Amino acid sequence: MNLIIEQGNTKLKVAVSDCGKIISFTCLDRDEISAVKDIIKQYHPTQGIISSVVDTDESLGFYLKEHMKYLLWLEGHTPVPIRLEYETKETLGRDRIAVAVGANCLQPGRNLLVIDAGTAITYEVIESSGVYKGGNISPGMTTRFRALHQFTERLPLLKEKEEVPLIGTSTESAILAGVVNGIVYEMDGHIDMLKAKYDDIFVFLTGGHSFYFERRLKNHIFADANLVLIGLNRILEYNAEKN
Repeated sequence: MNLIIEQGNTKLKVAVSDCGKIISFTCLDRDEISAVKDIIKQYHPTQGIISSVVDTDESLGFYLKEHMKYLLWLEGHTPVPIRLEYETKETLGRDRIAVAVGANCLQPGRNLLVIDAGTAITYEVIESSGVYKGGNISPGMTTRFRALHQFTERLPLLKEKEEVPLIGTSTESAILAGVVNGIVYEMDGHIDMLKAKYDDIFVFLTGGHSFYFERRLKNHIFADANLVLIGLNRILEYNAEKN
């Protein structure tokens, strides 16, 4: 079994994979190290991967090394099972690499677009040959709501709602419609433009707001909230095979 850890600025996502399938997933606060140890005691994984945007807790690192035969820290130079055609590989986010690998793992030999709807919205393009061509980055939904509130005098801070009008009839509904519909038009626009280049492109949607936008898009997409974890697991397997 494999242990997969994705450590963000505030949250710690921990998954266990068996035979390529995620069998356990837990989202923890960043400092809940004891809970990670409990997961290891329950499932007894023999190898693991850590992807972190912050410094990993030293005690956790020592504990993982002691209880696993193989442990991989995902770094910019870590080998991955796709070819990265990106001018500044050292600045390419590990989550962006992971979603590209995850998509290629689930749909090998296909042209792919991965939309990751989180704090930022990222668009990743992987060609059928297994080459990562690059992508785009724009502000996520929560980021847009906060920006309108923080950089203006009177606009309120809003959150997403289920019902979104086409045209706002109040300041709040105008913000809601502008942000949500703007993101929908953006996503559909990216899909349409890439369909013109790759008529058979397969589109994944992932991230914290993936299911919120899934039913709002006109284009057919496949939503999978675990794409980063699937990609990290594939990177782990790829490197463990060579070890």
